[in-house]
Amino acid sequence: MWEVLKIVLSGVVALLAAIAANWAHDLAYQVHALLVMLIAGGLCLYHIRHAGEPKADYGAAPADGYMDDVVRAGVIATTFWGVVGFLAGVFIALQLAFPELNFDWGQPYTNFGRLRPLHTSAVIFAFGGNALIMSSFYIVQRTSGARLFGGNLGWFVFWGYQLFIVLAATGYLLGATQSKEYAEPEWYVDIWLTIVWVAFLVAFLGTIVRRKEKHIYVANWFLLSFIITVAMLHLVNNLSIPVSIFGSKSVQVFAGVQDAMTQWWYGHNAVGFFLTAGFLGMMYYFVPKQAERPVYSYKLSIIHFWALIFLYIWAGPHHLHYTALPDWASTLGMVFSIILWMPSWGGMINGLMTLQGAWDKLRTDPIMRMLVISLAFYGMSTFEGPMMSIRAVNSLSHYTDWTIGHVHSGALGWNGMITFGALYFLTPRLWGREAMYSTSAINWHFWLATIGIVLYAASMWVTGIMEGLMWREVDAQGFLVNSFADTVDAKFPMYVVRALGGILYLSGGLIMVWNIWMTIRGKAPAKSAVATPAE
Repeated sequence: MWEVLKIVLSGVVALLAAIAANWAHDLAYQVHALLVMLIAGGLCLYHIRHAGEPKADYGAAPADGYMDDVVRAGVIATTFWGVVGFLAGVFIALQLAFPELNFDWGQPYTNFGRLRPLHTSAVIFAFGGNALIMSSFYIVQRTSGARLFGGNLGWFVFWGYQLFIVLAATGYLLGATQSKEYAEPEWYVDIWLTIVWVAFLVAFLGTIVRRKEKHIYVANWFLLSFIITVAMLHLVNNLSIPVSIFGSKSVQVFAGVQDAMTQWWYGHNAVGFFLTAGFLGMMYYFVPKQAERPVYSYKLSIIHFWALIFLYIWAGPHHLHYTALPDWASTLGMVFSIILWMPSWGGMINGLMTLQGAWDKLRTDPIMRMLVISLAFYGMSTFEGPMMSIRAVNSLSHYTDWTIGHVHSGALGWNGMITFGALYFLTPRLWGREAMYSTSAINWHFWLATIGIVLYAASMWVTGIMEGLMWREVDAQGFLVNSFADTVDAKFPMYVVRALGGILYLSGGLIMVWNIWMTIRGKAPAKSAVATPAE
């Protein structure tokens, strides 16, 4: 009965998508409808062809009983989307330095305005999102002593999320977004992501409910808070009314300063829960496991959790100093941002002190080195962020490249490095290898990524402060000394340095792809788990 229902549903979806493509009012909607039609039609044919065959358990796992196939797929997807996002970032960095790289194809498909949201979403939601989903599925099973809940629900989450990424990315290139700061995909893509995210919550929470371990480990607290809060943020920020059921355009429910407040409530808490709480869940699992030491202070981790999730939700208004938002609201956001410094550093210290008695691993273990430097960048970013939220500092930094440097030192240093460490931790274990194929390649990746981050962030700090000072420079009569074009011209050398930093970071990512591929292939004998000292 279920097989027949799947065939009927796939056929109905394919038919509706074909009708939608025929009646669509814009190119993005047509492309997406055709894409959904092809996928649904392919699934329909697949189910017809395999109807009556014994049902395969796609979650089959070895003797430990865990569902690891979906985690393996997540490792590959995270690696792939990471390189795609880094490549897009390097290209748009070069476009800013050399505007002639904004090629004219008759349509602006490869211009900065289209590629910038593609890069942002590819790195945050494709690379980071897959890392979080993959890590969540791995961590919750190990710490709960239970198989992932829902059978093949995990596969629905994985493939449904990949479809969301493709729909959002093609929408950006075709110019269909909700025109917000964090360029949001079309209304129907938002609905699809909501369905996938609810399935993610059910799979994760269901595993915790059926756990064999009485205690819920702190990593799962952070991961669950990330899943629930991101769902809330997504629903509220994307409240919109479609102009037509056969088009991608929609009208936002919020407008004016209310829309700005909602946008930065979403924007800052996407950082707070997607890029911080979720990755802290990864930190509280992978750092102790790689260090082979217990968490330094479990009590501190609980205090860290409750303080972080309470304070972060209030910090968004600090992005709106000197705007139409009332001063009391932006001041409230500033105060909570400054207080947020303390629990953030509590988490950093807890992670670093987990190495107590195992500091020698920094000399011999490049994976440990990646995890530790990610914590260092987390600490630096969570100091810089509260400092930049102060109104007097914000008057200089806002709208400048200082903000870009801050964001990338956190994203590349904290999120990127801890994800690389997690990928290197998981790959040999998931594919039954003793260790990664090449330890020296991990060392190369570490140094290329670290130098790349330093070049990127430092160049943006310099150019951002210079830009802010040039904007406020006035002559004896009180007139502005520099035009906007003057500031753009002055930034050129730092833009080249930024692109160089991005190239180095991308190069490290490509080395990681090769190393993971060679580890999966397993052509060479596995090396000893004891790494050689770094040069």
